[in-house]
Amino acid sequence: MTKTKLIALMGASTLGMLMTASAVQAQQSGYLSILVDNGPQSIATMEAWAEAYKAMNPDVTIDIEVRPGGGEGDNIVKTRLATGAMADVFSYNSGSLFQAINPTQNLLPLTNEAFQDGVQDSFKSVVSAGGEVYGAPFAPAMGGGIFYNKPIYEELGLEIPTTWDEFMANNEAIKEAGKVAVIQTYADTWTSQLFVLSDFYNVLAEEPDFAEKFTANEAKFATTPAALRGFEKLQEVAEAGYFNADFGAATYADGVRMIAMGEGAHYPMLTFAVGAIAETAPDYLDDVGFFAQPGDSAENNGLTTWMPDSVYVAANTASPDLAKDFVAFIASPEGCDVRNEAVGATGPYMVAGCELPADVPPSVSDMLPYFQEGGQNAPALEFLSPVKGPALEQILVEVGTGSRDAASAAALYDEDVRKQAQQLGLEGW
Repeated sequence: MTKTKLIALMGASTLGMLMTASAVQAQQSGYLSILVDNGPQSIATMEAWAEAYKAMNPDVTIDIEVRPGGGEGDNIVKTRLATGAMADVFSYNSGSLFQAINPTQNLLPLTNEAFQDGVQDSFKSVVSAGGEVYGAPFAPAMGGGIFYNKPIYEELGLEIPTTWDEFMANNEAIKEAGKVAVIQTYADTWTSQLFVLSDFYNVLAEEPDFAEKFTANEAKFATTPAALRGFEKLQEVAEAGYFNADFGAATYADGVRMIAMGEGAHYPMLTFAVGAIAETAPDYLDDVGFFAQPGDSAENNGLTTWMPDSVYVAANTASPDLAKDFVAFIASPEGCDVRNEAVGATGPYMVAGCELPADVPPSVSDMLPYFQEGGQNAPALEFLSPVKGPALEQILVEVGTGSRDAASAAALYDEDVRKQAQQLGLEGW
């Protein structure tokens, strides 16, 4: 049995399809422990997968454990891996944070599993180390940018901005109308990072080799004007008084509700929030749109993209074959269908055969042109460099609250990066 309370169940059609598929697959038996972060859509997705897998394999017992997100969650994952107390299967970041958990020692390689034939190479590259592939996509790809409330835009006659100046002009019009222009939710400190992280497309537009130089200790945020702009943008928005009055105490869940219900006009966030909106405010899902964080030039407007989190198998699992079979199910079209029904479609999948429903929410359809032929997108820095200082969220809270300016924040983050790069043993540091 699965010992977690289900948040979302599969539709009957998907369950029937999976039961049919199970007839031609060898049934599994045994026990699996699973660790997942505490995001509502993460829990709902994993629980739906567990129930679907059990429908095909009734002799399998699955227990799901939930951990915090952010820095606290990072520490839990690292500690449990280091002590040999990790669950059989767990979800965690890809990219730089994946590299920081010593994958070659702590994880079971999945390189030669048949399901990897359907996983896009761009995803494999961010869950690979030492010539081996260790993960499977937990979710679709994401964009980092600005959710906006469509009724507010319609009421005030605003156009989607393609430059930072246009964005700030929209914010001023929204403020003058007596509304919250920009939602911030610093009770969950990780949410403070979006103005900086989502600006990386704009950094690369001006400094195409920034990631390589940054990794080699040849470029800094504080001394690269294009990279400093993200810090400056946060400071500009804060100093203009565009935030919600309770931004220091507001949570991510508050932000999702506010943008959906028109309690604020803009919410800088990753597009995985579409799932949270669908769960917490489903009647308002069509009221939320999305656009890329604007740069300083309309001629080069594009989206900073994130590879999804990954599902991994702990190296010391007592059930390696069962764990790999469960991960293979997750990384299948059937697994994608289960996810769609559990939390809805949030972006383009990284698995062949996984399709988005025709009736995706506006915030998802707004994102898709950036991924299509002729669209402009670039990966976030954490997928081009193994270096991401862990203190960024706390530093940016200081910028947002006015206790630190952009320049000193960027310099402090560069020092945070230096410490992490040295811990990783990177050359040049």
